[in-house]
Amino acid sequence: MRASRIATAMLAALLLGTASAAAAVNVTFVKPEKYRDDDFRNVSKREGVIRELTRHFERLDKRYLTAGEKLEIAVLDARLAGRYERWQPTFNDVRILRDTTPPRFVIRYTLRQNGKIIASGEETVSDLSYMWRASARNSTERLAYEKDMLRDWFRKRFVELKPPRG
Repeated sequence: MRASRIATAMLAALLLGTASAAAAVNVTFVKPEKYRDDDFRNVSKREGVIRELTRHFERLDKRYLTAGEKLEIAVLDARLAGRYERWQPTFNDVRILRDTTPPRFVIRYTLRQNGKIIASGEETVSDLSYMWRASARNSTERLAYEKDMLRDWFRKRFVELKPPRG
């Protein structure tokens, strides 16, 4: 009986040790109430958008980063895809997607592996051809265009380790 308790305790310690060694992302939204996008200026909408985007970054972290890698992301500004067209009385609370209203994020990031910085920078992430993304267009998921764009950027920057253009 005592041996099984010891074995269970050792297994639990091993599992906790591997969980803490897993990759981790820390996402902060710096002064989101000052972002250009209307949804960030509205308190009730802002909280939901931040929660959804944070969850998305956490999923990307689990999918793409390896043990020992720590990623810090600071979102400095954000514009979601589309805009509200208040002058249209029947659709004033609906985002209208146009070629001229792509999603756009200004992001500062630092990727560390075992404490050593392997990638860092600040850049604007945008997708001018966002409306051509079939996966987002056919998705029923909230913020599909933004998530697709951020997933592609995440893979290029932190998996393939491609530097930003320019």
